[in-house]
Amino acid sequence: MSNYHIKHLEEYFQVYRKSVTNPELFWEEIAEERFLWRKKWDRVLSWDFEKPDIRWYEGAKLNITENCIDRHLLPIGDKTALIWEPNDPSEAAQYLSYRELARRVNKMANILKKLGIRKGDRVCIYLPMIPELAIAVLACARIGAIHSVVFAGFSSVALATRIQDSSCKMLITSDGSYRGNKTIDLKGIADEALKSCPSIENVLLVKRIGSEVQLQSGRDHWLTEFWEEAAEECTPELMEAEDPLFILYTSGSTGKPKGMVHTTAGYMVYTAYTFRNVFQYKDEDIHWCTADIGWITGHSYIVYGPLLNGATTVMFEGVPNYPDFGRFWEIVDKHRVTQFYTAPTAIRSLAKESLDYVNKYSLSSLKILGTVGEPINEEAWHWYNDNIGKGRCPIVDTWWQTETGGILISPIPWSTPNIPTYATLPLPGVQPALLDDEGHELKGNNVQGKLCLKYPWPGIARTIWGDHQRFKDTYFSTFKNMYFTGDGALRNDVGYYRITGRVDDVIIVSGHNLGTAPIEDAINEHPAVAESAIVGFPHDIKGNALYGFVTLKESGESRDHNNLKKEINQTIAEKIGSIAKLDKILFASGLPKTRSGKIMRRILRKIATGDYADLGDISTLLNPEVVEEIIEKSKEV
Repeated sequence: MSNYHIKHLEEYFQVYRKSVTNPELFWEEIAEERFLWRKKWDRVLSWDFEKPDIRWYEGAKLNITENCIDRHLLPIGDKTALIWEPNDPSEAAQYLSYRELARRVNKMANILKKLGIRKGDRVCIYLPMIPELAIAVLACARIGAIHSVVFAGFSSVALATRIQDSSCKMLITSDGSYRGNKTIDLKGIADEALKSCPSIENVLLVKRIGSEVQLQSGRDHWLTEFWEEAAEECTPELMEAEDPLFILYTSGSTGKPKGMVHTTAGYMVYTAYTFRNVFQYKDEDIHWCTADIGWITGHSYIVYGPLLNGATTVMFEGVPNYPDFGRFWEIVDKHRVTQFYTAPTAIRSLAKESLDYVNKYSLSSLKILGTVGEPINEEAWHWYNDNIGKGRCPIVDTWWQTETGGILISPIPWSTPNIPTYATLPLPGVQPALLDDEGHELKGNNVQGKLCLKYPWPGIARTIWGDHQRFKDTYFSTFKNMYFTGDGALRNDVGYYRITGRVDDVIIVSGHNLGTAPIEDAINEHPAVAESAIVGFPHDIKGNALYGFVTLKESGESRDHNNLKKEINQTIAEKIGSIAKLDKILFASGLPKTRSGKIMRRILRKIATGDYADLGDISTLLNPEVVEEIIEKSKEV
């Protein structure tokens, strides 16, 4: 029996038992079965969650792009590796074979080297969903540079923060991007960001929308200037197992974004293994993950996971509602997509439109449906199951995080019986634990607590770039010898896990983790604002939306409140990005505070959801009278 491809529930339990009885042997066998190693490891795993210090396959030497591309060239070089579907359906799709992908990655790698990029240098990639984004990621990995992809919907301030934090030496961006019927001036946003980024020596520009752009002499270069001259062969850099592969920023509940560092060997083994099993990939399948490569989902399940398995992966530049709400389904039929992986937010937004947008397509190629980013609600699950899967496609409701590198809890199609809203069972090698507030593990079933992991898996992040203490404080200090996910979960009577949501000040909006502190900081920079507090509230489409409670300075009281709301959201869009805008804003004379000055967000959360009945004892607050004012105003927001 191969550990690598699980096909039945009985097999899952056998493999799972083996994986937790002897995790090192299990992950050693997985690593030996599928990959090209230039030197084998000396030790499978060493770990200490106290420090924390986690190392997988120490002593091994490899290059991940040899595993993604080179080893496929002989057996399947002419197979399509990447299908690129453009924003505008009238523009032709592109089909890159493994051989063509190798050629383009090598050329890009040689251009990066020509512009002074060496092993260990950080390269920031701020590109739309065009083939050059995947190619740039792989080119960095080819030469041992550390890629830091920034979602091309982020503002110049957010881009600058990420470049500064990891001292990136180069930025790869484009003249602009298409999004539905709009164009976005990416070069202009990048130029604004680079005013405060002295570490950037070169900007490599991809032509996408053909707009006029300002070039800074000596710094800015069109990719086309170098392309023809660049050699088609590039010897891959030999990497140590624990050399960083990439940095990816995620919102924290406090302060600046956290640059999660993923290393080479463990991430490779884990993404390849989870892709193969969660999506039950077969050789002729066409896999489509609708995420942006700017998020971990895109890294792991558009680029690395599929290519490590010699798969065909679809990359989509556009949005689900352009030119109409049938775009996803049109693409599924056009490319004969077999695995379709998207966010509950997208499903909810499409479910509220006419079924005519679905029914004009056959969707007969689909075999497996997936969801990612947040737990899927029951209504959306049934709509997805009935109308897209036609009741014949298993739905994998996957739970994982930027920090975990790959999927941790998920059904395995045709093996795990589905229950809507449940992520079901941990994947082999994953050892979850539910803890109470005192840190005691809750054994058995029918329990609810804080979701932790008590043993490392190969895909776990190793640190926060430049701030290992913050890594320790955030993930390993709440509970002794445990990785704390920040999520709550329950385990039902058959041992299935259901994620119940964040237990910290991170709110999942449209599948994106948004820390409240950076948004509050942005709002508080508005000259009319004295103080603010952000909470989440349930939203039919987004899952959660953001509710801002704001107190104004004297100068702001006389201002038109509707204009102020627009200005506050504009400030948020500039500082963070449009994804963090507030759906509701309430202006109040004060915020409920403890006598030590702490804002009682618990009370604000209840008010935001219209639950005024059980606010607890508010008499001990510094300003209990303000609660009544906020309740009354909330009825009109």
